Amino acid sequence: MMPTFKVISPNNNRSYAERAYTTDSEIERALEKSAKAQREWRNTPLEIRKKICLKAVSALLARQSSIAEELSWQMGRPLRYTPDEIKGFAERARHMARIAADKLINIEVETSAATTRRIHRAPHGIVFSIVPWNYPYLTAVNVIIPALMAGNSVIMKPSSQTPLTAERLFDAFETAGLPAGLFQHLFLDHLNTAKLIQHEAINYVSFTGSTQGGREIEAAAVGRFIDLGLELGGKDPAYVRSDAVLEDAVENLIDGAFFNSGQSCCGIERIYVHKALYQKFCDNFIELTREYRLGDPLHPDTTLGPMVNAAAATRVRAQISAAIKRGACATIDEKSFPASKIDTAYLAPQVLLNVDHSMSVMRDESFGPVVGIMSVDSDEQAIKLMNDSPYGLSASIWTRDRDSAFNIGNQLETGTCFMNRCDYLDPALAWSGVKNSGKGCSLSEFAYERLTQPKSFHFRH
Repeated sequence: MMPTFKVISPNNNRSYAERAYTTDSEIERALEKSAKAQREWRNTPLEIRKKICLKAVSALLARQSSIAEELSWQMGRPLRYTPDEIKGFAERARHMARIAADKLINIEVETSAATTRRIHRAPHGIVFSIVPWNYPYLTAVNVIIPALMAGNSVIMKPSSQTPLTAERLFDAFETAGLPAGLFQHLFLDHLNTAKLIQHEAINYVSFTGSTQGGREIEAAAVGRFIDLGLELGGKDPAYVRSDAVLEDAVENLIDGAFFNSGQSCCGIERIYVHKALYQKFCDNFIELTREYRLGDPLHPDTTLGPMVNAAAATRVRAQISAAIKRGACATIDEKSFPASKIDTAYLAPQVLLNVDHSMSVMRDESFGPVVGIMSVDSDEQAIKLMNDSPYGLSASIWTRDRDSAFNIGNQLETGTCFMNRCDYLDPALAWSGVKNSGKGCSLSEFAYERLTQPKSFHFRH
């Protein structure tokens, strides 16, 4: 009998789905199909690739309601928000398809009676995409659509928490008429994931997940000489300057900290506020946080769902407790959120004051509904604290002064810098991280550089 795994829904801690792991022989057959299909696909006109990819987007949107409910069951996000992930998938996919013709064009260096010199953007071959559970569609689209548009084939490994997302993507591409073998999904454990990375048929690996997971991906790829795209952990900061629009900063940073129960790689995990606004900012932030409604994700009034599992909630509780023992002040009474219970995935949001960088909650990734707020005296102090982290995915600055925001942003060690917004991926901009937040890039025109290999032609006539 084939080994299986179960999807335990954080909503009720019961089994929602069960799937069998892909066998070794099935993996080999998938690789053979993928390689064969890619050899033909790379010669398929770009307009045909685009037409099929956009049809797949439409097919996914046609099932938006059922897919959204399915996703809420798998990972716990309130149903009022999950349809937006499918909309985001469509936005990113359409942008990447739209710019493909300009970004994949051959570079003509010289064409004369004597010489032709040009550079082609050749596809890598088989792209292996390892997708997380927290935003399974939004992270998948960052690679899948540009990879296919560039002439690659794709093998996707979904998280064991959200395996049905891979099936829905497969259905969408099948409906769109994508040739068999070009997009496949495999249900793999850690051992077989590492084996696949080591397989000579794999030409590029994309991974979104923890920093430790990224280290394991790099270890598996040692000696392969293939490129890796790694989007890893974060401890993203925000700085509220003295000239910020207070109400706007409070409203948006609360959403940036607690959306998806804080389980976002680019979510806001620490906030630095100029002393001139600190007290009023904290008062308003705490007041609005208390308005969240924690509960069943499928209930229309729920604005905060459970974390992905009880173990994740326990880890965040421990981080909060450790901060309090070191002097932090917890401003939210967990009893005011009746659904929040120990040994479950349901955890009340928490706002911590009187925090400092000796505490794990201000230094290590939380990936949960907790944020610490510190007062600062100046831009210089804020920059120093924002950079005092092993991570560098994104950071946000709240100010009315664009020039000051650019000046501060240029000094921040981060892949993306926001002004007056946070926790958002613009498909026209490169998405990347520095330090322990990873390497490589997805989205924008730079994604096509990552998903292709320059191939030069030098012909003397």
